[in-house]
Amino acid sequence: TIDVQEDFGRPGAATWSPDKELVVPAVARLLGLFREWGLPVVHIVRLYRPDGSNADPFRRRLIESGQPVVAPGTDGAEIVSALKPSATCRLDAKLLLEGGVQAWSDREWVLYKPRFGAFYATPLEAHLRALGVTTLVVCGFNFPNCPRTTIYEATERDFRVVMVRDGVSGLYERGIEEIRNVGVAVMTVEEIMAAVRSRK
Repeated sequence: TIDVQEDFGRPGAATWSPDKELVVPAVARLLGLFREWGLPVVHIVRLYRPDGSNADPFRRRLIESGQPVVAPGTDGAEIVSALKPSATCRLDAKLLLEGGVQAWSDREWVLYKPRFGAFYATPLEAHLRALGVTTLVVCGFNFPNCPRTTIYEATERDFRVVMVRDGVSGLYERGIEEIRNVGVAVMTVEEIMAAVRSRK
């Protein structure tokens, strides 16, 4: 999951879009299947320090102005509660900002990314290789920015990629066409669930 955090899902947020209210239930269903089957789940998050020092240059001024957005240790930085494996799971901001991998279970982890792409300056690729992962199923908030960048980074590293059509907000037809042109499969949650179950 990419950036499915409380602050980004609130109406009025800079990146809010109405389809986020539909994305969360779809992603929750998919996560339920992955957990049931013991498939690895990795949540990718942003955390902006209050001084803006680790924010993207275009967003830094907003953070510096005192508006807290996914600030470390706040409820707004947390992954949307409906997607957590347990209500007791919370982000370890210190560990994440230091580049660590936070384990929520033996098959579910959280990583922090400092920019749009989940592979940029993160341990994500090494983590996935260690798990033997060859195919990524990508879902999350705001396709034009972080999911799309992550998808391109994944294809550059020779991962097979499936984007969850009803599990990504801000999606539009030309974007779908463009990622299909680089070999990305675009499937609904139902199609992915059927494909996973067919492996049995």
